[in-house]
Amino acid sequence: MDHLADVEKTLKDFPPLVFAGEVRSLKKSLADVAEGRGFLLQGGDCAESFSEFHADNIRDTFRVILQMAVILTSGANLPVVKVGRMAGQFAKPRSSATETIDGIELPSYTGDIINGIQFDETKRQPDPERLLKAYSQAASTLNLLRAFADGGYADLRHVNSWNMGFVKSGPQGERYRYLAHQIQESLNFMEALDITSSNTPQLRRVSYYTSHEALLLPYEEA
Repeated sequence: MDHLADVEKTLKDFPPLVFAGEVRSLKKSLADVAEGRGFLLQGGDCAESFSEFHADNIRDTFRVILQMAVILTSGANLPVVKVGRMAGQFAKPRSSATETIDGIELPSYTGDIINGIQFDETKRQPDPERLLKAYSQAASTLNLLRAFADGGYADLRHVNSWNMGFVKSGPQGERYRYLAHQIQESLNFMEALDITSSNTPQLRRVSYYTSHEALLLPYEEA
């Protein structure tokens, strides 16, 4: 318990992962969703892991959510609040505190933030140091997402070009071909009026938020 308390004390001295302005902005957008003035799109993994942490995985999740959001915005004529289930989804709720394999009973795997997934007595013991690793991975993920959202990767032309590639990929994409072409025509029209991503920041930047289940309250409070 002393080790856990020391780690929680260390976490309290770290900078916050998200900032008050971001929280206020999301709350305002969610209020619009509740009033029917927007649509909430939330997606991501059931649980994040330390072993699968990679910039490509973060990018791919971000990209898919943007692709879906563009289609939803076009189809519903409503702003879409984009929320990734990431940068903190490290804990897993379990129905049983223990797991038994071949007569051996060990503590259940409760997420990389607490213990290891390997069915091994040592790995299954809760390790407070994992809290620090989770914070570090969450911070890195958020930094990369902010760069994607603000640095031009989310340019609407890029996103729609990804969708255009998807609709050519097979029967599943056929359903969205008309919408993707409609969006492309709208972008061409705006470009003819000199409304482009180079002079209109809204076309190259997006608001992108993250969420996770607050299953480990001492970590959240720290």
